[in-house]
Amino acid sequence: QSLESFIGNKLFIRQSRGVEPTTAADELARSIAPNIDALELKLSSFKLGNIQGGTIHLAAPADFLYYCLTTPLVSLMEQGFNVRCQTGNRQKIYDLLKEKTTDIAITASKPDEQQFNFLPLVTEKLYLVHAPSLTKKIGKKPNKEVLSQIPFMAYDEDLPLVRSVWSSLFESPINTAASCIVPDLRTIKQLIIEGHGWSVLPDYHCERELQEGSLIAMNNGNDVPTNQLYLVWPKGVQKPNISFVRDYLTTLFHTKK
Repeated sequence: QSLESFIGNKLFIRQSRGVEPTTAADELARSIAPNIDALELKLSSFKLGNIQGGTIHLAAPADFLYYCLTTPLVSLMEQGFNVRCQTGNRQKIYDLLKEKTTDIAITASKPDEQQFNFLPLVTEKLYLVHAPSLTKKIGKKPNKEVLSQIPFMAYDEDLPLVRSVWSSLFESPINTAASCIVPDLRTIKQLIIEGHGWSVLPDYHCERELQEGSLIAMNNGNDVPTNQLYLVWPKGVQKPNISFVRDYLTTLFHTKK
């Protein structure tokens, strides 16, 4: 309430089960995020003994790296770290962890606790989205018979995100093959915006497009399915600078919740 009074805009819509941020709140969060990140890193450096520098090998899905890790990477570089990033699908990232050729990784599936150490990092919301130009053809309510007749794009043949949302909406497995497989959700988003079909995207991929109206979510509500992302690292002794980066990323993303 004090922040709303200071800003002069309503930032949250109070609901029986919590609060929902307004557009003004989202815009404020985006504008101050770099400063909050820098402050969080500085506080972490005091907490961890001001450990700085060294080379860090990081593996993550290319999409998550693009949307969620650019600002943290800049902060780490400013602290004297040399960051070496690798991208890939689930199999490649776990192979890098097994080979111990990466120090830290972000995965979209729960790791094997016998092989790796890990912590929950981000809970992403999953939206079934399409372009406004397909509204007349698809309708306003999800219908599996209709959606089965319209092309859809997916990240890989296992349809991990699509399967999760389809099961949530229709309580049945999806039996339709994807029209296009692209291991980059940014490309899939562009295909959807251009009206070539539908797909499922995490919230941080499409928040702006949903607000602007270039994408429409068919499952927009309190019951949106979620997917957990994890921060993962090989078992064994870790160097202090690697522990610093791991704790920094964990603190940073948990603070954003």
